[in-house]
Amino acid sequence: MRAFVFPGQGAQTIGMGRDLARAYPAAQAVFDEVDEALGEELSALIWEGDQDELTLTQNAQPALMATSLAAVRALEAEGVDMSVASYVAGHSLGEYSALAAAGALSVADTARLLRLRGQAMQKAVPVGQGAMAAILGLDYAAVRTLAAAAAAGGEGDVCQAANDNDPGQVVVSGHRAAVERAVDLAKEQGAKRALLLPVSAPFHCELMAPAAEAMAEALAGVEIKRPAVPLVANVRAEAVSDPDLIRNLLIEQVTGAVRWRESVLWMAAEGVKEIWELGAGKALIGMVRRIDRTVGTRAVGSPEDVVAAAQSLTPDEDQDGDDTDTGAAGNKE
Repeated sequence: MRAFVFPGQGAQTIGMGRDLARAYPAAQAVFDEVDEALGEELSALIWEGDQDELTLTQNAQPALMATSLAAVRALEAEGVDMSVASYVAGHSLGEYSALAAAGALSVADTARLLRLRGQAMQKAVPVGQGAMAAILGLDYAAVRTLAAAAAAGGEGDVCQAANDNDPGQVVVSGHRAAVERAVDLAKEQGAKRALLLPVSAPFHCELMAPAAEAMAEALAGVEIKRPAVPLVANVRAEAVSDPDLIRNLLIEQVTGAVRWRESVLWMAAEGVKEIWELGAGKALIGMVRRIDRTVGTRAVGSPEDVVAAAQSLTPDEDQDGDDTDTGAAGNKE
């Protein structure tokens, strides 16, 4: 069994997806569709623009989705469709990419939703009032406890465990003063490292409630179909397929924790032996390796990656995504 996963914010780089678009007309068509949906040439920014401008949340989110979907279309051009995957999943905004890949959302709707999501998340908290920090070397339970202690150190402060990425990496989010206290507490408790992240807003915590309201309104007007393969949802760390439930979980995701470590463990327990990261970077497969080294990984972000991925499949592989001769020993990035 195999899962396709899709990266979140932080993976963006100038030039991502350009080689895919040059090599595969279907990949170019994704960028064209996103440009048309947004009414601007986002592709020009992605391929030739300024890194700081691309990193703005409202640009990075649809840009990363476009790059991921370009990889999906390139795979399809090589004869690899969603039938070879048993699950899809994505890290934060990557969940939208996963749903678009599985046919639950149209590319145009996904681009517009992610543009709005980025804008709403940025507006939810004034710049400078919120922060996020990565805590390395402490587990999720320990970080949740110290985050609560950090929040209690200031009246009305918020500090929550926002991303449970892997066994040694948890991200906290909230008011800047509380997050700074969490960094100090983590160091006192033996964390290998604890550092503030260069982000413009405190994602995946209660402070994002205004953004969740904006997304609830936006998602109410968008058609969500049943995905071709189940989505392993961030806030549930288990598979879902019902469109109404998916809609609700996308809203909950804005303020809820990204349970990535648990999601990978759930997929492995269900029999997933191989995880492909589609789009920019290799951050997610790095996490997968730290979570469960028995699960094989593959990055699919370039034309060469696409061809290698297609060639890795056996001719008689079952169409439901089950396979018999792939796994950790036989898969490379």
